[in-house]
Amino acid sequence: MAELAGTEMVGADGVIGMEPEGPAVEADWLEPEEMRAWRTYIEASDRLQAVLNRSLQTKHGMTMDDYRILVFLSEAPERSLRMSDIADGIVASRSKLTHQVRRLEAAGMVARAGCASDKRGVLATLTDEGLRRLERAAPDHVADVRQFMIDAMTARQLRALGDAFVKVGSLCQDVEQADATLAKVRGRGGRSARRSSL
Repeated sequence: MAELAGTEMVGADGVIGMEPEGPAVEADWLEPEEMRAWRTYIEASDRLQAVLNRSLQTKHGMTMDDYRILVFLSEAPERSLRMSDIADGIVASRSKLTHQVRRLEAAGMVARAGCASDKRGVLATLTDEGLRRLERAAPDHVADVRQFMIDAMTARQLRALGDAFVKVGSLCQDVEQADATLAKVRGRGGRSARRSSL
């Protein structure tokens, strides 16, 4: 990172943040080929998501996020899942997912109800209308994925890409699980402190 002003820093990917307190730690800078791979991934993935999102919105009136939720529900038993399970599956915050599902519910594609096995849980179900909309959108979406990604690579490149991101996803999931565990521990500690002060 190169220092801009005060404690404000900018990274190699252009993200601006605050310099951490304490003594400076020498960065393990990326080599030119590593930087090329990183920047190419960031730029290409952003462009691909934008192209796929724009196509779904133009042709079918839904976003990529909408499509992922509908697919996730369509693959679940009885086309139903708890909201928390959907959030974990598509890697979305609870608040963002709630907003998205409300829109899908207003469009008649998803229905929500209380969860019989968990009084605090909410169950989301893919409606017949949601399934119909998904089945109409899927062929166009798959064609776009083929055009802009699958057909642009050899079979060997696709295998390498899949293997690489299985590993990347696993590393990120480990961090997410550790963060979630730490948050639960801190939450219990906070509740204990509040009870002891009563």
